Amino acid sequence: MRIPKHIGVIPDGNRRWAVENGLEKKEGYQKGLNPGLELYKLCKKLGVEEITYYGFTVDNTKRPTEQRISFTDACVEAVKLLSKEDAELLVLGNISSKMFPEELLPYTTRKTFGKGGMKINFLVNYSWEWDMGFEKNDIMGPLKSKDVSRVDIVIRWGGRRRLSGFLPLQSVYADFYFIDDFWPDFQEKHLEDAVRWYNKQEISLGG
Repeated sequence: MRIPKHIGVIPDGNRRWAVENGLEKKEGYQKGLNPGLELYKLCKKLGVEEITYYGFTVDNTKRPTEQRISFTDACVEAVKLLSKEDAELLVLGNISSKMFPEELLPYTTRKTFGKGGMKINFLVNYSWEWDMGFEKNDIMGPLKSKDVSRVDIVIRWGGRRRLSGFLPLQSVYADFYFIDDFWPDFQEKHLEDAVRWYNKQEISLGG
């Protein structure tokens, strides 16, 4: 089986999951922590070389304060959980903004944890405008995510069919696989089905 080298993960649907389960929207984010760790372990077992999680975007910080605090705390906890695994971890996002959690500043240069191995990228307070260096009226500058490789497949949970600004340059030749289930309802089968589907795709990279 052909295993994608780099998997992009858009873990959407936390708030909708919370509402469907009689909870407040802010309570959905914590339910995404275990799925993120489980996905990492499954990808490691498969031999995936790199994985990028979409934590939260600059636009997400416009949500109600209690939700912003909740998803920020969940991202901090997720990164700390992943730092206990064998990985080369990098947090990528606009650190000049007050919305970037100070607890994650030590992770903004790639560091090896445990025995190292898989590269894990975690996008926090990220925007494609910031990444590509042309926020507002600034001219395009150096790519902030230059340490992140080309993405082979982007898997999005939650039923939405859009990229939402996820690593646009690295995703230029990525295949996109969409899952209707919300992220907190993650199952091993989701990843298995995505990899099987990926194997059926012709990879030509434009050639």
